[in-house]
Amino acid sequence: MKTMNVEVAIIGAGTSGLNARRAALKGGAKRVVLIEDGPYGTTCARVGCMPSKLLIAAADAAHEIKAAEGFGVHVKGSVEVDGPAVLQRVQRERDRFVGFVLEGVESIPAEQKLRGRARFVGPTKLEVALEGSAEVVEVEAKAVVIATGSSSWHPPILDRAGDALLYNHTLFEQEDLPKSMAVVGTGVIGLELGQAMHRLGVRVSFFSLLDLLGPLTDPAIQAKAKAVLGAELDLHLPVRVSSVERTAEGVEVGWTDESGVERRDTFEKVLSAAGRRANVAGLGLETTGLALAKTGVPLFDPLTMQCGDRPIFLAGDVTNDRPLLHEASDEGHMAGMNAARYPNVEPFPRRTPMSVVFIDPQMAMVGETHKSLEDSGRTYVIGEVSYDNQGRARVMLKNKGLVRFYADPSSGVLLGVEMFGPRVEHTAHLMAWAIQSGLTVEEALERPFYHPVVEEGIRTGLQNTAAAIKKHKG
Repeated sequence: MKTMNVEVAIIGAGTSGLNARRAALKGGAKRVVLIEDGPYGTTCARVGCMPSKLLIAAADAAHEIKAAEGFGVHVKGSVEVDGPAVLQRVQRERDRFVGFVLEGVESIPAEQKLRGRARFVGPTKLEVALEGSAEVVEVEAKAVVIATGSSSWHPPILDRAGDALLYNHTLFEQEDLPKSMAVVGTGVIGLELGQAMHRLGVRVSFFSLLDLLGPLTDPAIQAKAKAVLGAELDLHLPVRVSSVERTAEGVEVGWTDESGVERRDTFEKVLSAAGRRANVAGLGLETTGLALAKTGVPLFDPLTMQCGDRPIFLAGDVTNDRPLLHEASDEGHMAGMNAARYPNVEPFPRRTPMSVVFIDPQMAMVGETHKSLEDSGRTYVIGEVSYDNQGRARVMLKNKGLVRFYADPSSGVLLGVEMFGPRVEHTAHLMAWAIQSGLTVEEALERPFYHPVVEEGIRTGLQNTAAAIKKHKG
């Protein structure tokens, strides 16, 4: 058995793994090895952020044409969606993005990377079964970074859909759009892909065991989202899918509706969007002596990414903490740097949490959420703004949404925002910068707001929050 002695071994060559490698080298490590058992190319580029946004862009184009009538612009004849052409563009542009990642991986010297499945056989000792051969390489490392990512998970009942069952990573490989599709799960992936398919002419029904749309935790905004999206989409929640049967016509899905009535419908495809799970199976973590969560993921410090006091670090989606590209990049840097200089591990500042759901209207959460504040027992006040009559939003026929602001009534500091409305992918950034800078509500209001823009809604919401603070103080 061949043996490699390295300072840092990194398992996983996605966004966090690649950043961990760069950081480890920058941190002074001379011998670093990158281990990957799947295709090169990040989750974001291959099956996540980029192909989904390409599909959404096509859906937006189709939707805007159909919505033009509201402006007095009438399109003569029917609007036809060329399914194969839509997916060919998604695949072509996706491959272009992946190509940029591959160029970076190919520039890594061959002796610094291994293609194969790694597993721990000791605290920092790995065995790597090389891809396409019976050879096993033993890797002795001073520190290890686990950056193995996550994978789609589905309820076992969906196995009955057979080859009609799709995930986000297989949806983008289809040659044509299906005529109909059941989406199981109304989280980020389910909503984004489901609404896009609906707007591209696919008959889509959504099913969720939870009475929730997306990650929003504020009940008032959840209610608004259900009202707005429910007017466009066929939503069934909370319901349990009770049966799935493959038939000659497609897949028959059975469920009990909100009134307790048994219902059935047949779909050409079923998209599983029920969640993702960390890729830790088969890693041999039981040999490391690490404390594991119920999910099988090692317990870790989010400021150092270190697992306990061991020279083992986590990074990226495997943590199931902040499964976002910019966070995976940061965590890779933190883990790689600390792995290189172990035992001199240092904490890193984290960015203000921010997440966006690319549906229409968009969702976003920044900083503290309604749930996190409620769970903490902290005193806070709420200010809000409706987009129903916001000037620029009405101009664009996008006047649907609600944003709520959470602030500390004593200091006036802005704590967090939950958003559902037009273009909140942009306004969320303004709020993230304000919160990370520690601005009070009054200080945020001192910043300029142009007219007429959707950002003026943020000013109105902040003004209402300032009034709530004043009222709380009496």
